[in-house]
Amino acid sequence: MKKLLFLPLFLISLMVFAQDHYLHCGTIVDVATGKLITEKTIIVSGDKIKAIESGYLSGTANDINIDLKNSVVMPGLIDMHVHIESEFGPKVYMKRFSDNEADTAFESTVYAKKTLMAGFTTVRDLGGSGVNISLRKAINKGIVDGPRIFTAGKALATTGGHADPTNGVNKKLLGDPGPKEGVVNSVEDAKKAVRQRYKNGADVIKITATGGVLSVAKSGQNPQFTIEEIKAIVSTAKDYGFSVAAHAHGDEGMRRAVLGGVTTIEHGTLMGEETMKLMIEKECYLIPTISAGKQVAEKAKVPGFFPEVVAKKALEIGPLHQAAINRAYKKGVPMGFGTDAGVFPHGMNAIEFGYLLEAGIPVMESLKAATLVNARLLGMENQLGQLKEGFLADIIAVAENPKNNVKTLENVRFVMKGGTIYKQ
Repeated sequence: MKKLLFLPLFLISLMVFAQDHYLHCGTIVDVATGKLITEKTIIVSGDKIKAIESGYLSGTANDINIDLKNSVVMPGLIDMHVHIESEFGPKVYMKRFSDNEADTAFESTVYAKKTLMAGFTTVRDLGGSGVNISLRKAINKGIVDGPRIFTAGKALATTGGHADPTNGVNKKLLGDPGPKEGVVNSVEDAKKAVRQRYKNGADVIKITATGGVLSVAKSGQNPQFTIEEIKAIVSTAKDYGFSVAAHAHGDEGMRRAVLGGVTTIEHGTLMGEETMKLMIEKECYLIPTISAGKQVAEKAKVPGFFPEVVAKKALEIGPLHQAAINRAYKKGVPMGFGTDAGVFPHGMNAIEFGYLLEAGIPVMESLKAATLVNARLLGMENQLGQLKEGFLADIIAVAENPKNNVKTLENVRFVMKGGTIYKQ
């Protein structure tokens, strides 16, 4: 008899404590069209958007009304290129030797929260030590506040290439890292490295198709994989359900990556006309990271901030980035949105919108890239990137129409991720 009574009482208690959120939105940005919609109520139930109704509606006495009548509301932003477990500074090269994995993990929780509070409810992490995988798990469990993370774990490099973890260290410590550590030197290595990332729990594969700026190595632009290696990585990645992102500054390495079948090119600083045409033909997306180029060029002017070999590359490559994005946009190269946060302070991700505007890309197009386009690139187009019935309730609000004042995106006043309010 007691068991029969318990079930109805349990169900009644669930009904009493279940709460929906009624967001009274003065203005909503329709990222698909760029139009503004006024006086709507977004009803959030659990982690999803239940409905979007005209006017300002209220639920039962148990539901929660959120006043966003004086705000501009839009989907949570998506950054396709961050390094969530670290943040660059003059001591970063020494931290490889002084910090334990636990030190990195604790610091990463701070960067994750800053990113979420800046309105970026989803990010794609493109390489770290592997702590990024554990951070993703902690966020998913609700242990840590942070964005939804899709991570590459450890990026793939060639020996001595950008993302070889032993670049710049004492010869006694160099060793000979291989596929397990993310270093590839053959087609067989390429296959094994992808499978190791799968085993480690990554969501995406990241390769360094050319040299990079911040690695302690001479070139920032030379090609660093053969096309056969890239094709092997892409083919194996497809078998395991991965897309492939390719860091690339130099044109030849970029061209090989596109021909090899990668999904996105990160940076694209020295992209030539033929490579642009190839990207359009192959529907390969460029992820601009103008913020990183600007930041490293400025920091390179500070004596001692970078090692000499890094400062030289930063001064050469950094200033070229914004103009390259302008050329690619005019050519019609498809683009997503990314920042390379971690190269500069986390939480400042939205400065990228201003730099894109300077490069000739209208704010509404950048917002579409940072929501709809990025959601599609993540394979989450039916759950993220729009304010739509049945989608995950990732919702942010700013004070003004970003079309009139792009800097308003740097001051997000309301953040909801998956139906939970983190900032109000």
